[in-house]
Amino acid sequence: MTAHDEPAMFKSRVNLVLVPVVVRDKQGRTLGNLRLEDFQLFDKGKPQVISQFSLEKAGKAVKAAPTSKPATKDDAAEKTPSAPGDMPERFVAYLFDDVHVAWADLERVKQAAGRHMASTLQPTDRAAIYTTSGHVAIEFADDRDKLQAALARIQPKPLARSQMQECPDVSYYMGDLIYNKNDDKALQSATIETMACLLLDSLPMARSLAQAAAQEAVTAGEHETHVALAEIRGVVRRMAAMPGQRIVILASPGFITPNAHTEVTDILDRAIRASVIINALDARGLYTDTPDISKFSYDANATLNKAQYDRDAARMQSDVLAELAAGTGGTFVENSNDLEGGFRRVAAAPEYFYILGFSPQNLKLDGSYHSLKVTLKPAAGLTASARRGYFAPQHLEDAAETAKREIEEALFSREEMSEIPVDLRTQFFKTSDDAATLVILAHLDMKDVLLRKEEGRNRNVITVVSGVFDRNGNFIGSVTKTLELRLKDETVARLAGPGISIKTNFDVKPGTYAIRLVVRDAEGQLMSAQNGAVEIP
Repeated sequence: MTAHDEPAMFKSRVNLVLVPVVVRDKQGRTLGNLRLEDFQLFDKGKPQVISQFSLEKAGKAVKAAPTSKPATKDDAAEKTPSAPGDMPERFVAYLFDDVHVAWADLERVKQAAGRHMASTLQPTDRAAIYTTSGHVAIEFADDRDKLQAALARIQPKPLARSQMQECPDVSYYMGDLIYNKNDDKALQSATIETMACLLLDSLPMARSLAQAAAQEAVTAGEHETHVALAEIRGVVRRMAAMPGQRIVILASPGFITPNAHTEVTDILDRAIRASVIINALDARGLYTDTPDISKFSYDANATLNKAQYDRDAARMQSDVLAELAAGTGGTFVENSNDLEGGFRRVAAAPEYFYILGFSPQNLKLDGSYHSLKVTLKPAAGLTASARRGYFAPQHLEDAAETAKREIEEALFSREEMSEIPVDLRTQFFKTSDDAATLVILAHLDMKDVLLRKEEGRNRNVITVVSGVFDRNGNFIGSVTKTLELRLKDETVARLAGPGISIKTNFDVKPGTYAIRLVVRDAEGQLMSAQNGAVEIP
C-alpha cells in the first residue's frame, strides 16, 4: 500500500449537460411533484434522452456535525455530538451593477437592500457585497455593520460612457446596429443628428462621423459588458468555494450582450456545476418606454427614431438577467417598485427545482452553440423556466477529470453521503496562544471496500480529501491523500478488523472551523462525504 499527498487543485470540464428547471403553476408557486417522464428536452429541436434527473429542495436540513476536544499527542481522537453554534449554512452574495446603473435607481436599490439585510439575514447566513466595477467588496461575514457600511460606499462607476450628451448621441444598442449589423436606418438617423448638432452641410462627412461614433459606442459598450460579466463569473467562482447553499443576488438595470453569448454560457455552466443559484432584480423598478426628456433634441425625425431604439434597448437590457436566473434555477424580479419585497423574493432559493442531465447525441466537438428547450407533458397551467442553450465542448472529459470534478463538487457541498464506510474524527493541539495544529482523521472500514483481484493482489485507489473552512465559510485549504491499494490476501484479512486511518494536519489559528471530508474509490466509483466542526479556544 502506497500513499502520497498533494494540494487539492480542481478544474471543470463539461460533457454531461445539466439543465436546471423551475416549474410554476398559475399562481407562481413552484412544484415539486413532477417525475422524469413529465419532461421533454430538445437540443437544437431534436429530442434528447434525459439520463440524469433529480429534485432539489431549498433549505434541506444539514446533519449535526461532530466537534473536537483538545488533545495531547498521546490521546485518541474523539468526537462529541454537538457543533459550535451559528455555523454558516447559507451564503448570499449581493452583486450590485454599479457600471450600468443610474444614480437615482442605485440609491433606491441600496436603501431597499439595507432594510432587507437588517431584517432578514439569519445567524446561520453569511453575506458578501460585490460590485461589477470591483470598487467595493466585502467578503462573507456575519457583521451586519460592516455590510451596511460597504453598501453605503457604492456609487455609480461607468467605465467608458460619458455623463454628458455627445454629438451625435449614439447608444451601445444603436451603435451595434450601425457598426456590426449594417443597419441603414440607424445610420441615417445618426447621420441626420450629426448634421444638425454640428451644423454640417456635408452628408458624406456627417455619415463618416456617425459611423465613427457608432464604433466608439460599441467599443465602450463591449468593454462595460465584458467587465460586468467577468465580475459575475468571478463571484460565481468565489461562491463555488462556500460549503453550503449558495445564492447570488444580481441587482442591475440590465445590459445588452450582442457579442458576449459565450461568456454568458460559461457563467451558466460554472454556476450549475457549483450549485450556485443566480437570482436577479431589475434595478430600474417599474419603468416605462417614455422618451428621455432630459436629452436635447437636434432633429425631430432623428429624435423619434432614437426614441424607438431606446425603447428596444430598454426591453433587451433585462434579457441577460432573465437568462442568468432561468439558466441556474433562479428567480428574476422586474417591473416592480417594491424593491424590498423583490429582495425578499430573490434572497431565497426556489422551494423546488429540477436538474435534468443529458449527453448530447452525435455531439460535434466544435464549440458551436446549441439551443435548448424544455417542455412539460402535463402542460396545462404550468410554465417551465430553464437555460436557453450551451456551447459544445472542444474535447470530452476523461475518467480522471470526471473523478476530480465529482470530488470538488462534494467538497464544497454540505450534503452528506455514506457509500463508503468512513468515520471522521478531529483533534487539535495548541502550539502557542495564537497557533494550533488541527488534525483530521479519516478511519476507513476495510470490510466493505471493493477490491479488484489482479496478479495475486487486491487493488483499489482511494482518494481522501480533507477541507477546512473558517466560521464564515471562507475556504482555508484542503489536502488530497491518495491510497494505492495492492494488498495480499493476508493483509486484507488483517485490516478487516482495525481498518485504515488517514491523518491530515493543518496549521491554524484559534477559532471556529468547519470540516469537510470526502472519500472516493476508483473501483466502485463510490463516494462518502461528512461534515465536522472544531472550536479552538
